Amino acid sequence: MPQFRSAYLLWFAVLAFLATSVAHAHHGWAWATDEEFEITGVIESVRLGNPHGEVTITVDGEAWVVEVGQPWRNDRVGLTKEMLSVGREITVHGHRSAREGERLVKAERVVIDGKDYNLYPDRTS
Repeated sequence: MPQFRSAYLLWFAVLAFLATSVAHAHHGWAWATDEEFEITGVIESVRLGNPHGEVTITVDGEAWVVEVGQPWRNDRVGLTKEMLSVGREITVHGHRSAREGERLVKAERVVIDGKDYNLYPDRTS
């Protein structure tokens, strides 16, 4: 029986490690540059929900994906689905992907119709 228990504990530890690694790989800021980045474009499509929303904007004929907050974070600052509607202009302040050529930005703050929506008030943007 001790061998079965050891194998079970080892298997559990491996699963816990993998689950933690996957969560850390996707969430957070590790994939983005440290430099502040600003971009303005027109909203082409929106997908809101977990783990975070994504807004695709067109800038000079190129599509950029902007990660906005989780639903609770967007709600907290008053950023609604109606504000993120197709055809609306948006300015995004945040951090772009560190991968060469990848047009992906994690938003810290967005500006719509001249109003700031600070998704991460504890970060300077």
